[in-house]
Amino acid sequence: MPGLSRVAALWDPTTGASQVTQTESAAQSMHIKLQVLEVRRSEDLVVAFEMAKRAQAEAVDVFSSPFLASLYSEIIDLASGYRLPAIYQWKEHAEAGGLLSYGPSLARMWWQTGQIVAKVVRGANPAELPVEQPTKFELVINLKTAKAMGLKIPESFLVRADKVIE
Repeated sequence: MPGLSRVAALWDPTTGASQVTQTESAAQSMHIKLQVLEVRRSEDLVVAFEMAKRAQAEAVDVFSSPFLASLYSEIIDLASGYRLPAIYQWKEHAEAGGLLSYGPSLARMWWQTGQIVAKVVRGANPAELPVEQPTKFELVINLKTAKAMGLKIPESFLVRADKVIE
């Protein structure tokens, strides 16, 4: 979004502060005002979106959290209702109607988990196995949602996507 200057972030504080710290640093370097909104209960979502809109947020970043992921349907509906473009971590959220997602592939992460389990079953000592990070990240863009919000997604961005939903 060219000219983007205000972003609200939905944050589940039970996940720790690292996402907040890293996003604040990135926002500062990009001269973007970041509004971090705590979501501790599902009832907090409407209040968070109202606060974002009052603060003139132009987009929403949904931080990684099992709790927030469980509320993806409500978040997608609120983002649409408040006409706030939102980014999610899991491609399944873009497939469910969210604008876009960028994050690790769940299928690939489960495959990596299976590989680790197989090593342990074959006798490897779990304490000696290296910690593995996700290696495949996916960008998914939902053009149907973009059109409904009146957003034009640049072709240069579309060609980088792993999946474009028409």
